[in-house]
Amino acid sequence: MEMALSRGLRCCQRVFSWIPVLIITAVVLWSYYAYVFELCLFTISNTLEKVVYLLVFHVCFGMFSWTYWKSIFTPPATPCKKFQLSYSDKQRYEMEERPDAQKQILIKIAKKLPIFTRAHSGAIRFCDRCQVLKPDRCHHCSVCETCILKMDHHCPWVNNCVGFSNYKFFLLFLAYSMLYCIFITATVLQYFLKFWVGDLPNGPAKFHILFLMFVALMFFVSLMFLFSYHCWLVAKNRSTLEAFSAPVFVSGPDRNGFNLGLHKNLLQVFGEDRKLWFIPVFTSQGNGHYFPLRSPSSESRNLLLANEDMWDESDDGSEGGL
Repeated sequence: MEMALSRGLRCCQRVFSWIPVLIITAVVLWSYYAYVFELCLFTISNTLEKVVYLLVFHVCFGMFSWTYWKSIFTPPATPCKKFQLSYSDKQRYEMEERPDAQKQILIKIAKKLPIFTRAHSGAIRFCDRCQVLKPDRCHHCSVCETCILKMDHHCPWVNNCVGFSNYKFFLLFLAYSMLYCIFITATVLQYFLKFWVGDLPNGPAKFHILFLMFVALMFFVSLMFLFSYHCWLVAKNRSTLEAFSAPVFVSGPDRNGFNLGLHKNLLQVFGEDRKLWFIPVFTSQGNGHYFPLRSPSSESRNLLLANEDMWDESDDGSEGGL
């Protein structure tokens, strides 16, 4: 009975989690109708102006839709099998009742892996639910019920975890959302003023254009603050979680532990080919399981070099859901 109730609650939760996405989709579809039909086709009389507005609008709308789709439907990347406990290690860990002994077991296993961050207690970060040693910058999402590589946050507006696999898509979604709102505001303004002062006759178009102006401005202001914050995070090479709680290394907490400088930080998220920076295709560097450190110790550097070939050749689901 309890299991059936729990499954029912989880099912309801999954259904309700799509409500924010449906709200955004409904607003965007309405904005498409209001701009294309009520403004361009029914209000604007100049043919050249109408054609130019429609062409640019559809480019902005297409890029917005593409990035939003990729943000929603790109599966979050999860730790590969190398970070899971083997059967013997799992048995040894579970049978051991002393916390200090369990801690030593995890430390011994982690020596073979590129793990340089620790829990605040100094222990190796281990997820009891997923039964994995957490790679650096990996966190467990209680909504997705799994560990997410380079987790930034769980976003209800895309109904997905924003992390290593889709962080670039999320940033582009914010950027193209702002561009979409800016273009609508700039081109609607003169007709908004004409309707406002009564230079254009009252009709269905008046409501749509007046409301479209207010909605575009409202979303632009909200997106501007969010986008600016994430630009700052990218510049510092931090996730939202790391901005609130600094990652802990063997030497202690360090907010700038992964900060390699602005140029390298940008390359880590967007890749080396600048032609692909503004296109929602995956170009982020690495596989999400380890990240270069700002000032790696000699021990850390040796471990990275020793594991470099192993990680380059590994394809055991090392990129999670990509």
